[in-house]
Amino acid sequence: MQLSTIITRPVLAAGAAAGGAVLGVAAGSVAAAAYAARRVLTPDVLRPDDVRILALGDRHVTFAVGPDTTSPGRYGVWLDGGAGHARVGQITDRVAKTVTRELICVDRGTLRAGPARWNQYYYWDRPSVSLGIPDEDVVIHSDIGALPAWLVRPEGPGGADWAVLVHGRGAQREEALRAVPVLRAAGFTSLVTGYRNDRDAPPAPDGRYNLGLSEWRDVEAAMSYAAGRGAARIVLVGWSMGGAIALQVLDNSPLAELVTGVVLDSAVIDWGAVLRHQARRRRLPHALAWAATELMGDTRARRLVGVREPLDVARADWVTRSGELRHRLLVIHSDGDDFVPVGPAAALAAKRPDLVHFERWETAGHCREWNTDPGRWEGALRDFLTHLEVG
Repeated sequence: MQLSTIITRPVLAAGAAAGGAVLGVAAGSVAAAAYAARRVLTPDVLRPDDVRILALGDRHVTFAVGPDTTSPGRYGVWLDGGAGHARVGQITDRVAKTVTRELICVDRGTLRAGPARWNQYYYWDRPSVSLGIPDEDVVIHSDIGALPAWLVRPEGPGGADWAVLVHGRGAQREEALRAVPVLRAAGFTSLVTGYRNDRDAPPAPDGRYNLGLSEWRDVEAAMSYAAGRGAARIVLVGWSMGGAIALQVLDNSPLAELVTGVVLDSAVIDWGAVLRHQARRRRLPHALAWAATELMGDTRARRLVGVREPLDVARADWVTRSGELRHRLLVIHSDGDDFVPVGPAAALAAKRPDLVHFERWETAGHCREWNTDPGRWEGALRDFLTHLEVG
């Protein structure tokens, strides 16, 4: 059966059920599915301003109401196209169109009314700047070239315990800094690594994200760097797609034998569930998500999707593959995550209670559990590391 036939029938049926939307012909159906697949796999280049500062005070900032500015917790704000940065805390007042937040500090630049860009990482620069702790620039050599990383040594003498920290899709290494102080105090050397398609790293051969199915090689290279410098035990810490990458390391790398535990924050545990969830959010036919997934994995559709190798999304379904897991996991996820649904995390925890400790938040957005309750987040990580030592 031709690919167009396989893809078109369910898409057309869904389009008809939805009231005869845009998917009217076979070619258009395949094109729509290919477009959806490309959107998932294409790195985001632009970082536009996305919030507006309306008024300033000595201890507060007033923003226009929006999804980010009304999020509970503490965050950063990029100013002047990234040249400046400020940090804001809890909401102190909210009316119909404005929300006022505590001003924690201005880290650099000038805070003024006008457009700005939300920074959910809270931290804005390398560890020595954002955290005030010593760091080093190191280079990780992967199959696609040289990757940048930050190395943070523990408070005491360095030992055999290392952590490799992996940010999410389209994110920056600063996302991982929230874990560094806890790891450092626990005696871990932290390696905050980049991977292919980062803004400061080489692109993948096809210029696309591969859902962790190729990016794991970059994390394996970071683990090899650690092992070459005395690491005998490694903890992987991944956010969002970084968690999906960590899980692929466990599946594919011989260095997985060094891994003693994995921390997954808002991680993609099942890419199929994420694609279906995003289709529902955008009121797209369910069959479009299915068709996009099929195109990603079909050898004949590589040019349509723009990937070098087909992507078998089933390999990234760790609920179905839960019986294959052998490592202890700390899974942090929130019911309020509107990007990566909490369902697969809960299902994995229910299937593998012997390996998974599930920390479930209620209202935090995607990768924002730490922002809303840093004490709880850091405590969960600290306890997990302690239990790894006992185990």
